[in-house]
Amino acid sequence: MAQPDPPMIEGFTPSPHTTREGFKNKFIRKVKENPFVPIGCIATTGALTYGLISFKQGKTRQSQLMMRARILAQGFTVAAIMVGVLMTALKPRGAPR
Repeated sequence: MAQPDPPMIEGFTPSPHTTREGFKNKFIRKVKENPFVPIGCIATTGALTYGLISFKQGKTRQSQLMMRARILAQGFTVAAIMVGVLMTALKPRGAPR
């Protein structure tokens, strides 16, 4: 029994040769597409780590400032993700990558 043809999707041309993309290559490609997301993640992690260290040392004022900085960094990261999603949604359908 012959396999049926896949459904036709407007604006999509399947590649005759599909290649598997490894984790490293995919990560590098994604960072190049939207570099602000990893920057925001690193800033969030740094602020959280420094805030927790300050809290452990009893520096409550410094700890509170770092937790506020963490919130700002998280907001920056979410905004970067949303901008990336918006840019992807507005990209012309038939454009090559």
